[in-house]
Amino acid sequence: IKIQGLSEEERERLLPLLRNTQWVAAVVGRDAIYKEFIFKDFKQAFGFMSRVWFNVYNKYNRTHMADRTHDCRGLSQRNITLATFINQASVL
Repeated sequence: IKIQGLSEEERERLLPLLRNTQWVAAVVGRDAIYKEFIFKDFKQAFGFMSRVWFNVYNKYNRTHMADRTHDCRGLSQRNITLATFINQASVL
């Protein structure tokens, strides 16, 4: 099954919801979304990272997220779903 990129209507409806939680659709040269998370300390940042399976070397209390769907070379509903999950995981 081929993954479909977001339509213009889906972008207009969904991306503002992500912007309200500080995700931006501004990754230079890529159709992707991005967000930086800042935590109190390394332990909190590592706990978050382990919940979403992502690691950034040498960023002790910061975690950067950039996401896009390789199959459609841009944003898809999967990215919206993952960003929503990541937002929830960041407050646990």
